[in-house]
Amino acid sequence: MKKLMIALASATALLASSAMAQEKLKVGAAPYGLNAEFMQIWSAALEEHPAVKSGEIELTVFDGRYDALVQQEQFNTMITQKFNAIVFVPIDIDAGATAVEAAHDAGIPVVGSNTRVNSDLLAAYVGSDDTVSGYMEAKTVLDKIGCKGNVVIIEGPIGQSAQISRLEGNMKALAECPDVKVLEQQTANWSRAEAQTLMENWLTSHSGQINGVIGQNDEMALGAIEAIKAAGLDVGDFAIAGIDGVTDALHAVKEGTMTSILQDARAQAQGALDLAIFHATKDGSYTPQSDIWAQYPDMPFNDGKDKEYNVPWTPVTSENVDKLLEMRQ
Repeated sequence: MKKLMIALASATALLASSAMAQEKLKVGAAPYGLNAEFMQIWSAALEEHPAVKSGEIELTVFDGRYDALVQQEQFNTMITQKFNAIVFVPIDIDAGATAVEAAHDAGIPVVGSNTRVNSDLLAAYVGSDDTVSGYMEAKTVLDKIGCKGNVVIIEGPIGQSAQISRLEGNMKALAECPDVKVLEQQTANWSRAEAQTLMENWLTSHSGQINGVIGQNDEMALGAIEAIKAAGLDVGDFAIAGIDGVTDALHAVKEGTMTSILQDARAQAQGALDLAIFHATKDGSYTPQSDIWAQYPDMPFNDGKDKEYNVPWTPVTSENVDKLLEMRQ
């Protein structure tokens, strides 16, 4: 009889653990690529989300390898494996819509984060207004050169929403300075190495003519700085700006060699995951677990009802740079 009771207890425990395993939500994160620091910070923030750390959520982070077709295949995998929700950072604003539609048709909610996709099928989106940051960074360059002279623009991957919107912001600022000429405008695909090569070429073809560098992210602005140094020129003779607030850029701001605007990867990632879990539970019972909602009271969770959540930009300054660097320890 005792053996029978032990066997029954074991069977009950097994069934309970099996039920718990079934209840655990599977969430996939599909960032466009993990080579650069910003997306590494974004992905690490997902791993630090309370629901992931407690084991409530089974999280899988994919590497999109900067390729829309790779991202599409990853969506196909998540659909086949019956994931409960997907957090999506698309490499291409248009190509990503096909992936979103496929997941939607399979009943899997998709929450966008960081970059946008041309689809009205997203359950929600958590990101920052790239047009605003594009204007802000260009204005810092134009102010430093006194609204006259020549600049170059180093763009993100052509067709990604951040490249499109930041360029729109860049051009809005440039329209306010009609005496400034854009000598060159080309993509370096968010890459420091590609930007360094571009800048090396431009310093040769436009010797002594470049006054400002508008880098649509920090990595590319840092690549331009490396090219200037390699050419034996004084970085202080150039007005240089980037976006993201990656660690090397924070050090460069502290040194006075560039300006940067912090894009809060942690808030974008954890906010999107909270919304993905909310939409996956389907009954509206989920309460957000990340502290980012308290950090940004002007961006309330609002019971998960909103389609858009806008994370504010933070200009990196001499006053806040040390605190931001401490947070990277």
